[in-house]
Amino acid sequence: MKSTVSSLERAITTCARCPELRTYCAGVARVKRAAYASETYWGKPVAGFGDARARIWILGLAPGAHGANRTGRVFTGDRSGDFLFAALYRAGLANQPTSVARDDGLALDDVWISAAVRCAPPDNKPTREQIAACRLHLDREWDTLRDVRVIVCLGGIAWDAALALCARHDLTIPRPRPGFTHGAELKLGNLRLLGCYHVSQQNTFTGRLTPAMLDRVLAVASRHD
Repeated sequence: MKSTVSSLERAITTCARCPELRTYCAGVARVKRAAYASETYWGKPVAGFGDARARIWILGLAPGAHGANRTGRVFTGDRSGDFLFAALYRAGLANQPTSVARDDGLALDDVWISAAVRCAPPDNKPTREQIAACRLHLDREWDTLRDVRVIVCLGGIAWDAALALCARHDLTIPRPRPGFTHGAELKLGNLRLLGCYHVSQQNTFTGRLTPAMLDRVLAVASRHD
């Protein structure tokens, strides 16, 4: 049976497939960062969000410990999200350039955003087992987001997760298996995969990923051909 966005959210936010991540996220939510000491952290798995009729699916790595794990919405409340949503706004795919809370009025047009892993992992480094445990959530999103034509993969883990997702749904992956690079483009039937450096501070503060570079990726994604 086809999933709905609301059933997707329920399944993800109640997921307990990785007890070690649940313990870690709950611990972060309890201790908090000093700057957010007065806030109530989300501390649970984080579902995707956006336009259910989206043709562009942006796939990240995992929630940030003091970003999405705090706010409850992917890429919301940290510098990575600041960089991404500013670009989506410039591209006409978001109604505002910032995202600070789940109820801040942000709306996406033609874009859905989620992550390969739905719980914040220590040091932003999920294990293979944790990535594998989240595959069912990607599969459910695949079944729900019937209009997607482009998956923008933010980083190598997202790229590999998207390739595995496509393979599970009977799309033929070229051999040798295409590796991740920024600007990579792979056509798989009616679907395209685009590679983009992750919007992490490690990349954006050093200039490895610039606003212009991300703008170009989103411009390619928006062509839908």
